[in-house]
Amino acid sequence: MENRTGRNDLFALLNTYCDQHSTPPSDILYQLERETYLKTLAPQMMSGPLQGQFLRFLSLWMQPKRILEVGTFTGYASLCLADGLPDNGELHTIEANVELEYLIRKYFNQSPKKDQLHLHIGNAITIIPSIPGMFDLIFLDAGKLDYANYFDLVIDRINPGGCLLADNVLWSGKVVKNASDNDTESMRAFNRKISEDPRVEQVILPIRDGLLMARKI
Repeated sequence: MENRTGRNDLFALLNTYCDQHSTPPSDILYQLERETYLKTLAPQMMSGPLQGQFLRFLSLWMQPKRILEVGTFTGYASLCLADGLPDNGELHTIEANVELEYLIRKYFNQSPKKDQLHLHIGNAITIIPSIPGMFDLIFLDAGKLDYANYFDLVIDRINPGGCLLADNVLWSGKVVKNASDNDTESMRAFNRKISEDPRVEQVILPIRDGLLMARKI
């Protein structure tokens, strides 16, 4: 049986292989990734090229008129999702860390979709209800302890056939281990909550740290 180190090495090699055989990110995304690694303390929070391309492809296929992202970080995923917006579409994204605003706006302003991108700085729990209207695509990638609360706030605002995405749902594999910390327990509870909700059908993909996709019925 292959040991844990061997499995981790294989996973890293497979991810590198996938990166190398996927369409490379745009120059804006390349520069944003580089600056994120240079100027933030936890650059691994960024979606990155492989997941970013997946988000971009999904948005291009869906052509969503309205997107909501909860957890902007430096805006990498925002820019990927925005590529699928039609000319009359808009993306609203919420970031709690005010110190990241300058970096987010720097790259949003370089995007051809810049006038369609709306950044909100503050607590998502209070900001989500203040953004009116329905959404076709929602991406959760903020505080894991609040995932269930975010879901409750947005589920009835997703159009039928629309999609909810949630990142980090495998939580470094801890969801299937004996880990009992608050973040792991919250993620297990969130995954169970989605699987038991009759308003959606869902699939979890082992992309990066786990990506849940739920379709509103």
